[in-house]
Amino acid sequence: MDKQPSERTEQVETLTPLLAVDDLFCERDERVLFQNLSFRLAEGQVLQIKGGNGSGKTTLLRILCGLNDNYQGLIRWRGELLANCVEEFRDGMLYLGHRVGVSKVLTPRENLLWSGHLHRQISADEMDAALAQVGLRGFEDSQCFTLSAGQHQRVSLARLLLSEARLWVLDEPFTTLDVGGVAFLENLIGQHSDRGGSVLVTTHHTLAVDGLTELTLGVGQMPRGSLS
Repeated sequence: MDKQPSERTEQVETLTPLLAVDDLFCERDERVLFQNLSFRLAEGQVLQIKGGNGSGKTTLLRILCGLNDNYQGLIRWRGELLANCVEEFRDGMLYLGHRVGVSKVLTPRENLLWSGHLHRQISADEMDAALAQVGLRGFEDSQCFTLSAGQHQRVSLARLLLSEARLWVLDEPFTTLDVGGVAFLENLIGQHSDRGGSVLVTTHHTLAVDGLTELTLGVGQMPRGSLS
C-alpha cells in the first residue's frame, strides 16, 4: 500500500541527511542571488527548488554539483565536507542540466554509451531496454539530429534508468516533454524516492510526487553588503 504524504514526510525527516548546506552565499554581477541559505536533503527526499527567473536556481544546482565555485558557505555529503570527498560525491550523484546534453551527431544508444554520468559499463541490452522504457524503441540507431526536442529529452531520461546514483540533480527536466513524458518522469522520481534515492529538482511544473518538499529562492536585488 502506498504511504500517505504525511507518513512519508515524517519518515524522510528522521533520515540522516545525504546532503547538508550551511550559510551558502552567492552573487552575480554584484547582485546577491542568495545568502544565509541552509537546508538538508535526506535519503528518500524530493526537494523542489522554486523561484522566478534570475533567482539562482540553476546556479545553486551547479554549485552543489561542483560546477560553480563562486560561492561561500559549507556543503557536506554524508557528513563529510564536499571538498574532502569529491570522487565519492561524483559517483553518488547524477546531474541533468537544463541543456539536455545530447549530441545530435550520435545515436541515442551512442549517447548513452559515451555518457560520463553513469560511472559504469552499460550493456547493449540495458541501453535498449532503457530506451524502450522512455518511448524510443526503434530509434536506437537514429542520429539524434533526426529526432525532436522531446525525444532528445527522453534520451536524457534514459540515463536516469541506467544510473545507480543515490542523488539525482535535475534542472528543468520537464521541458519539451509531452503529457506522457511528464507522467513517466514523475513516476520515475517517485520510484527513486521509494527506493531511498534523493532528488533535487527545479521546474515550473507542479509536481505530482508524494512527500514533496519545497525551497523558494528570491530574486537578488541589492549589491553585496546591502542586506543585513
